[in-house]
Amino acid sequence: MAKSARVTKPKVVLAYSGGLDTSIIVRWLADKGFDVVCFCANVGQEEKYPDLKAKALNSGGSKCIIRDITEEFVSDFVFPAIAWNARYEGRYLLGTSLARPVIAKHMVEIAKAEGAEYIAHGATGKGNDQVRFELTAYALLPGVKIIAPWRDPEFNSVIKGRNEAIAYAQAHGIPISASKKEPWSSDENLLHISFEAGELEDPARKPRESMFKLTKPLKTVKKAPQTITVDFVAGRPVAIDGKKGSPKALLAAANRLGFEHGIGRIDLVESRFVGMKSRGVYETPGGSILMAAHEDLETLTVGRDLLALKNQLAVRFSQLAYNGFWYCEEMDALSAFLEVSQRHVTGRVTMELYRGNIIIVGRSSPESLYDEDIASMDDDHGAYDQSDATGFIRLQALPLRVAAQRSARVGRSSVPPVKGKSSRKGGKS
Repeated sequence: MAKSARVTKPKVVLAYSGGLDTSIIVRWLADKGFDVVCFCANVGQEEKYPDLKAKALNSGGSKCIIRDITEEFVSDFVFPAIAWNARYEGRYLLGTSLARPVIAKHMVEIAKAEGAEYIAHGATGKGNDQVRFELTAYALLPGVKIIAPWRDPEFNSVIKGRNEAIAYAQAHGIPISASKKEPWSSDENLLHISFEAGELEDPARKPRESMFKLTKPLKTVKKAPQTITVDFVAGRPVAIDGKKGSPKALLAAANRLGFEHGIGRIDLVESRFVGMKSRGVYETPGGSILMAAHEDLETLTVGRDLLALKNQLAVRFSQLAYNGFWYCEEMDALSAFLEVSQRHVTGRVTMELYRGNIIIVGRSSPESLYDEDIASMDDDHGAYDQSDATGFIRLQALPLRVAAQRSARVGRSSVPPVKGKSSRKGGKS
């Protein structure tokens, strides 16, 4: 009698963190007949990786691949964002947004190496991360198939939320650390830690002090300011207090400084790409320091019009990064612009760190556009002829004068009425 053909299980690469959601997803996928390859990306978060690997295998995974991609994350994603001075909606430093594409990039690499046709993640159907993971996957592996359990009606019929997830884990012998004592979720990497959900969903509720991890409370920070220097070459940080290091080492050093001085906390309501408003609390100590230094150095080394254009494009970069479009032609074009804009952003910024504040106290550059002779209010020894300003101002005023002449000609005032004053005849003057 001929032996029956061996049935090969479909293979899926799961973005695995070891948390409650991805731990139960491993078991759920395995029970549905998948060969689950768990991928844990080390992007600088604190984790006991040997324990994580054992947990992944005990939860139903056939393999657990752990990669330290922190250096790549900081060098290729964080430092470009710092060079842009990127803040989504003017405030959020994009900590989670920047980590997702590099994680998804490595998921695609593993899927190719393992011969997996599926990629899975534990992001919910209400958040941005589902978009970020999947846009990257489709951009780098167009034929990939995505499994998103939180959008699966079958999964949702069993696990509707946190309480059901905990019960599912307990029923299947999956060890978890989830607790109702800390009613919020968090995501950490070397750039930041984010907190959301749970009691933070009330935007008026003050976060608990015990929640914060990367910054000291202001009442316990150093009572005297600390002076530091940050050096840049072509827009990239290269040294702190004269000590050179890799991108990873420099960000870690900046994080330690920010921690000691309570720098980098932010509490905001942001506009998610999927359409809703959400409240997030973030700690970004080192990133806040490096970005403040870079932003100041640009004022010394980048021309007015180029800087204005860059500031406009920085808004678009922040939107693309936040929404998950890291691997697209528009981002490629922006990257080319960034390289040109940063050619001369080389120099040193001196700052004081004090009770949650970053105070810039000086800057210098061998490629500075600042000319002290020209800018001086004292005798400039002929470096600037002030009489030239007369013609400059008259030319700038030309369209204003012509517009005023037209208004007079047609009988309409070119000066808008002052608010609050009556325009009726007989009114008090």
